[in-house]
Amino acid sequence: MEKENNKYFTQALSRFVKEVASDGAIRHLADLGYTPKQIQKKLEYPTSMEHIGKVMWEHFTKQGIIVYDNPDENACTEEVRYVKENGTYGRTTFRRVVEKVERPKREYVLIDFGKRMYKDRAGFEKCLENLSEDDRDYVLGLPWELKPVYHVADERMMRIVQAVDEGE
Repeated sequence: MEKENNKYFTQALSRFVKEVASDGAIRHLADLGYTPKQIQKKLEYPTSMEHIGKVMWEHFTKQGIIVYDNPDENACTEEVRYVKENGTYGRTTFRRVVEKVERPKREYVLIDFGKRMYKDRAGFEKCLENLSEDDRDYVLGLPWELKPVYHVADERMMRIVQAVDEGE
């Protein structure tokens, strides 16, 4: 039992250290437009590319840069938070609150990079040869899922989509 408790404590401590040491910096640098490889070079705490990509993906989905549902159909998204309440006899409870938040009006482009990489990674990487190193690092550094997602149609993503379509 003690080993099991020690294991949970070690995992929690590890997550806390990563959050303090690198995750906030990863989110900040991602907002500035850095690629996963560029972020890894900037960090002083050793962080794997896999972890950087995961943190960026989570951040982009929370910020609405990457969305799973068609953004034209859903002008609102649900945001969940928990409110601490003190009940009778000083008992503390947490109540789940779901709020509808309107998404900002943005242009999106449908991306299926995960599916393409899964089917033929070498062929997909060949399509990326026309891209700059930074754009290629951006695509290969994120953990694209097998299902298509919508990405904000910013300047970088439009360059990437155009190059991938030309490379096919």
